[in-house]
Amino acid sequence: MTEFDPLADPAATVARLPHLRHAPATARNRAPIAAALAELLLATPCSVLEIASGTGEHALWMARSLPQVTWQPSEATQDGLTAIEDWRALCPDLAGRVLPPVMIDAARPPWPGPPVDAVFTANLTHIAPWAATEGLIKGAAARLGQGGLLLIYGPFNKRGSFTGPGNAAFDADLRMRNLEWGLRDIEAIDTLALAQGFTTAPPRMMPADNRLLVYPRS
Repeated sequence: MTEFDPLADPAATVARLPHLRHAPATARNRAPIAAALAELLLATPCSVLEIASGTGEHALWMARSLPQVTWQPSEATQDGLTAIEDWRALCPDLAGRVLPPVMIDAARPPWPGPPVDAVFTANLTHIAPWAATEGLIKGAAARLGQGGLLLIYGPFNKRGSFTGPGNAAFDADLRMRNLEWGLRDIEAIDTLALAQGFTTAPPRMMPADNRLLVYPRS
């Protein structure tokens, strides 16, 4: 009998274990994100703090894909921490490198905890008020040492314009749901990062008109 792998097909895992929360986008974008992180992160043991980890599915997949990485997931609510722990419990082989989730509100830095080599977030900036992006960058600056990386994945605008029709429609839908949500301009995020002691690197192009913004700590 084939051993059950909860990460192989997350949707099937949720059908089998309906108490789990599932973010379908993680299954679509996890492979290209892992490939980009493999090029950006240290090849020696390193630590990553993920802000707004959602269900924790990214945390587990990245730790499996990047064996040198210890991954610290976080969420802003107790329900969020429980959702991560539910997935984490299914992957005991990763328990040593996917740490128990901690409660962090991106918009309320500084965040408790030790220094890390990288801070990563996916799909936070556009599904939160602008204060969350401001807090993300300030909080990351406090947790990263020189040469550390802030990595921000998602859809973004460029010079005040949408990069494609799909992103324009997505932005309109977001703003209908919450006037404080919406796609952010890369240049505005660059400005915040530079003010907090980061430098800018060329964004990584990702599938489905997404980007991975890369900010080394100077």
